This record gives sequence, C-alpha cells and structure tokens, in this order.
Amino acid sequence: MKRRQFIKLVGGGAAAWPLAARAQRTNRMQRIGVLLGWSENDLLIRSNFAAAVQRLAELGWVEGRNVVIDVRWTSGSIDQARTFANELVASQPDVIFTGTTPATAAVKNATSTIPIIFVVVADPVGAGFVDSLSQPGGNITGFINIEAAMGGKWADLVKEIAPDLSQLAIMFNPETAPYSARFLPSFDAAAQSLGVGTIRVPVRSKDEIETSIASLGPRTGLVIMTDSFLAVHRSTIILLVAKKRIPAIFESYLFCKDGGLISYGPDYPDLFRRAAMYIDHVLRGTKPKELPVEVPIKFELVINTSTARALGLAVPDTLLTLADEVVE
Repeated sequence: MKRRQFIKLVGGGAAAWPLAARAQRTNRMQRIGVLLGWSENDLLIRSNFAAAVQRLAELGWVEGRNVVIDVRWTSGSIDQARTFANELVASQPDVIFTGTTPATAAVKNATSTIPIIFVVVADPVGAGFVDSLSQPGGNITGFINIEAAMGGKWADLVKEIAPDLSQLAIMFNPETAPYSARFLPSFDAAAQSLGVGTIRVPVRSKDEIETSIASLGPRTGLVIMTDSFLAVHRSTIILLVAKKRIPAIFESYLFCKDGGLISYGPDYPDLFRRAAMYIDHVLRGTKPKELPVEVPIKFELVINTSTARALGLAVPDTLLTLADEVVE
C-alpha cells in the first residue's frame, strides 16, 4: 500500500525526543490502563490496538514481563466509559491510554493526576482536555485524528465519485461527537461551491440511524462523521446505504474494508504506534504537559470498486490514481 506523507502542524516525532528525557526504567512492574471507545469484537480496531502493544514491546515494554496492560472497551456507551474510567483510576495505573473523545472525557473527569495519553480525539482544545496543542498543560496529551477542514474534503470526494448528486447529508451523534460543529463550516462551504444542498443528520440510536437513512431522497450523498458510535454501528450503516443505493464517504478505512464505498482519513495503525511512543515517554518519567499534541502525518484514500460497481458508479481514473488502496 502506498502512503503519502503530510507535514505535521504541531510538534515533532516522538522518536526525536532527547535521550535525557527518557529516564531509565525501574525494576517495578509498570501498569497501563486502557479505555477504548469501540467494541471489543471489532477485529480491525483490535488490530490498531495490537499495533500499539507491538510498538511498546519494541520499546522494551513487554506485557507480563515488566508491564501490565488492563484493557476496557465501552462499545460506544458513554455510561460504560464513565464506569470503566472510575475502575481504571481506582487501580492506580502509571498511565492511562484512551481512544475516542468520550473515553478520554470519562478518564479526565475521573483523575487530574494520573497521566493520560489519548488517540482519535478530534478537538482536544474544544473538549477542554488540553490548554493548547503545543502546550497541553495538566496531565493529558496525545494525538488528533482529524482536522476541521476535512469536512470539505469529504464533500469534494463523494461528489467526485458520484457527480450526479444534488445534495449532501452529514451524519453524526451529538453526544459521542460533540466536536461535530467544527467540521460543518468546511462541509457547507464545499457543498456550496459544488452547487449542492446540505442536510444535517443527527442520530443517537441504531433506530435513528435506520430511520434517517431511509428518509434520504434520491441523488443524495452521505458523509459519515468520525464518531465512535457510528463506527460501532458501521455494519448497519453499510448495509442500509447499499440497500438505498446511497453513495457514502467515511473517515475510517474500516468502513471500506467492510463494504463501504470510499474513505479518507488518517492512517490509524500509525497513530496508535505513535501513541505508544508517548506512553513509553511517560513510563520513563516525562510529564504529559511536556509532550505536544500531534496531528496525523499519514492519510489514506481507500476506494471499494466492488461497491462502486454495485451502485452503478464509474470511479474516475483521477481518484484511482490517488488511492492508497483499492478494495476489489
């Protein structure tokens, strides 16, 4: 798979931190608490987490030998996130690794002292997790998965692959994606420049997902927001948009692997590996406030040509040339 490099907007690679910041580890067994906002049965998400565990091992942290890793999965439930966050904090780990905004919020509310490294958080400043990207402050830092301008990029791509669209809808859960408003201005601006109308599709349950997709009219494209709740329900979304013959674009390649049409977003295994490097720094004595929040440096465009054919779409050669992966 070919991957394009994007210039980092904030900070530098964790590997470049000076050796002076990498204090010698003690002989004590270290403890890592983990709270992930997805389903434990999601094999693709588990593979991302496995990439982080593998990177930790490469850095000298081997589970069962010098580190204990206590993992909890919320399956997109905010209530579960709060319960598990309190349990993890009560166990007093040396660092807590979180995935998704709701999971990070739950742990932040449970502790102001235990170091927290997050991944897949869209707006850590707006969420109140950090003071700024370059100077996080407090006990939290980590990795953004997406930026506000991506709303426009998604609109452009779905219109390019389905040029006959007359309107674009954008779906999100206001509770699990409170950052959704950040993406709407760029989405609206792109839609206006493309000459198509826009629809907001807030959903809070599986039933609302089904009802909302069923209500979309002809020549409507759909943008699925980066959202742990929608990721948990991606099989339902993929099935419904296929049945309704709706061209849909997703932020995560996970959707395309499961039959979605097109995705554009960060290289998630890379984000998880980089997060593991921050965990390593913390276990060796670095404070989270000394580690700037970083943005993705690798993005992937994935196209499922089988789904395109099923929808009666001819994928432009320009998109196929740009694609990092084509799923047949």
